[in-house]
Amino acid sequence: MSGVDVITFGCRLNTYESEVMRAEAEKAGLNNAILVNTCAVTGEAVRQARQAIRRARRENPHARIIVTGCAAQTEKQTFADMVEVDAVLGNEEKLKSVSYRSLPDFGVSAEEKLRVNDIMSVTETAPQMVRHIDGHVRAFIQVQNGCDHRCTFCIIPYGRGNSRSVPMGAVVDQARKLVESGYREVVLTGVDATSYGADLPGQPTLGLLAKTLLKQVPEILRLRLSSIDSIEVDSHLWDLIADEPRFMPHLHLSLQHGDDMILKRMKRRHSRAEALAFAQQARRLRPDIAFGADMIAGFPTETEEMFENAATLAEEAGISFLHVFPYSPRPGTPAARMPQVDRVLIKERAARLRARGEALHHAHLDGMVGTAQAIIVENHGMAHTENFSLVAAPGLIPRDFQRVMITGHNGKHLDMQVMAASSHERAA
Repeated sequence: MSGVDVITFGCRLNTYESEVMRAEAEKAGLNNAILVNTCAVTGEAVRQARQAIRRARRENPHARIIVTGCAAQTEKQTFADMVEVDAVLGNEEKLKSVSYRSLPDFGVSAEEKLRVNDIMSVTETAPQMVRHIDGHVRAFIQVQNGCDHRCTFCIIPYGRGNSRSVPMGAVVDQARKLVESGYREVVLTGVDATSYGADLPGQPTLGLLAKTLLKQVPEILRLRLSSIDSIEVDSHLWDLIADEPRFMPHLHLSLQHGDDMILKRMKRRHSRAEALAFAQQARRLRPDIAFGADMIAGFPTETEEMFENAATLAEEAGISFLHVFPYSPRPGTPAARMPQVDRVLIKERAARLRARGEALHHAHLDGMVGTAQAIIVENHGMAHTENFSLVAAPGLIPRDFQRVMITGHNGKHLDMQVMAASSHERAA
């Protein structure tokens, strides 16, 4: 191989940062290298990263393998001890070209491989100017990093540090560069995006940032949020949900559970009733809105009744895109010291919750059949509707805007037929 390859695990923020890493590594003159951007959200994510590193070494015996990301930040010695790894960079170091110019020599000790600082000492998030997201039609803009909350199951604050926001002006500048590069859809992303602005002068909110972006960069055709904590939604965001057609009717909610006692033991800040009220209010304001959500099955002390409360919340809130995580104890978190649910039962509950999620998704797709939808064509002949439903769009040109009629689905994606353009659209 030659050049710089990047293997990315985890969230949309990691996807964004991988492009920054690639650009900074190339700027530093790095060549014949593989950057592995890891995720630490579950033990399985760490296992997959280690597996990918071993595979990369077998397939590229002479390449430099540099491991970074959240798992490298929280379990640096684990990766430094791997004979396949040449260097370990922290989450701050991975975004700086100087880190790739001062890599250790081949064959050094585990300690000499380490380039990982104290992430809690980082107080600012610099805007990263990315003009191209490789392989994607929609572009991601990092607006926030880190988290000030301490959910009992979560290791991520120790991988990302405390919450810090990108100034609004820098976000607007980045959005302008992306639309100049041809992107028509922009996604605002962060570790805890709805905490945006608390550390900035005047304490602007995520909703105000989104409003400002749409006003100052009118070329943005679609604006999305990657994930939100519904308890932190501000009045500006409610305005966008109700009145702004360029703000997409799809929200991914960080629910985690649907039982009040488990939510309390998780140290979540919302109740079951508050989560349901949010979904109902958003749907009242925007009837075509669709929700995704994260939920954990088998959290410590979870009884069958508590599990059922989570499953029924997903149904009552109408979660069309349910992401289920079997609970995985992360060393150093309070939940790891709580009474654990049997691993076999955790897997069984996760499978049952996924089945409920698949039924909800199928019902959502049923409801889309016969409706007219707007799509932006993506790579590999696929597209997404405004509410993020996947559509097969064979033969259409990537980045084209099309109005289509939904004709059916196969349980995974929608089928469509292109609608004739109106006279107004043909004139445009």
